[in-house]
Amino acid sequence: MTENITTKKIDNFQDKSLLLVDDDNPFRERLARAMEKKGFTVSQADGVKKGIEIAKLKKPIFAVVDLRLNDGNGLEVVKEIQNSNASSKVIMLTGYGNISTAVAAIKGGAIDYLAKPADADDVEKALLADPKSKAQPPENPMSADRVKWEHIHRVFELCNRNVSETARRLKMHRRTLQRILSKRSPR
Repeated sequence: MTENITTKKIDNFQDKSLLLVDDDNPFRERLARAMEKKGFTVSQADGVKKGIEIAKLKKPIFAVVDLRLNDGNGLEVVKEIQNSNASSKVIMLTGYGNISTAVAAIKGGAIDYLAKPADADDVEKALLADPKSKAQPPENPMSADRVKWEHIHRVFELCNRNVSETARRLKMHRRTLQRILSKRSPR
């Protein structure tokens, strides 16, 4: 497969600072470790307030920000990052991918928009890609069954693991939801 985008290497950058803002602690920690292995200098924040503080203090050149955070909207952090360092590259992450949030993220200063759970390789490609070129599709995208499974489990967690509430919100029968929740994740 031919590369239709030009991707720089992190070694080409003097400033390798990366700010990760996500309230999903296990995901953020895992992504931070992976990005450090790739050569980034990672700072982490679990919410809008701490993300803004770190953005003002460290002025990161790269950032990965979740759209929905416990204490507000990730777009507030994006605006502060853009104010602190106009040349920064920001990627928005979300578990609720739709067109209106993608448009809001891009208008707010993000260079790309990825759906959760994002792979560290996909994040690195998005951060280091030339913004003028067209991004190529991921090499190993999640299957439709896996995307569905991830969405159901995320809503289940957001409903405090309440099966009846989750089934109501997903507009599915409770027993069907219980069967899905009892199975392992598809590949």
